[in-house]
Amino acid sequence: MSEKIPCSDTGGVQPMTIQGRMVRERERCIGMTPEERAWRAQYLKDQILTEREPVYVKELHEQFRNPIRRFYLAPLNKLLLEPLIPRIGREPATYIRTIVGKVGCMIAITYAVVYYFKYNANNWTHKSGWRVIHSRKRVVPGDPGFPQLSDRTKFSDYAARGFNESPI
Repeated sequence: MSEKIPCSDTGGVQPMTIQGRMVRERERCIGMTPEERAWRAQYLKDQILTEREPVYVKELHEQFRNPIRRFYLAPLNKLLLEPLIPRIGREPATYIRTIVGKVGCMIAITYAVVYYFKYNANNWTHKSGWRVIHSRKRVVPGDPGFPQLSDRTKFSDYAARGFNESPI
């Protein structure tokens, strides 16, 4: 008795081919009986898809999707996917929906980062936010402005975090 493998597509059972020995051209050239010829012709006809295939079953598709994923995909499916499918087909509509979703996420993330850096600066009023420190311009002998002296003349200028420029 063979053990069943839970992660296998066939559950540990060897897959059975429906083509039989006629899968190889050499076998077909050796000789086929009339029943084998009829079976082979029917097999080749069955491989041709009709216009309605592949069949999209919405209930089956929803059953295999995570409910959380279905929730966050629903808005773009309603706005883009459903109106576009009758006009351009399922595959191009899905592609457009995916691209619009990814670009929208990138724009939203960019806006969130810009907003955070603009309105959450680290200054003397609060300690949260990113602290951006600018280095002084490098001046070497021979450059105009050499020797460049520090703009901090008093001890209170160090670590002021914008307090000196405050209108208060």
